[in-house]
Amino acid sequence: MTDEAGAPAIAVTVPEKHEVGVFADFAGIWHTPNTFVLDFLSLTSPAIQQQVAPGGEPVLPARVAARVRIPAEQVFQIIVALQQQADQWLEETGRSEPPEAWLPHP
Repeated sequence: MTDEAGAPAIAVTVPEKHEVGVFADFAGIWHTPNTFVLDFLSLTSPAIQQQVAPGGEPVLPARVAARVRIPAEQVFQIIVALQQQADQWLEETGRSEPPEAWLPHP
């Protein structure tokens, strides 16, 4: 069986221990010549006043909750799928634009 683009259909099964998922406050994305890496990050505590970022703002301590590596060629399909889901979310929520940045500003 194939989809409309001629790619094989994939039957996805989520193991029970992963059904709930992992919460992440935001994602960091980087790449190598062959791979894109998505680090999903969770804040671990409030901003640290003693540590200051180059812009003079306090540092937000975070830990990688999950790291996903994908082949570089697949990133473009993911971008399209994310855009489709984001557009659908905007329509379903009645919003006309994405929400503003949510990170706390000390």
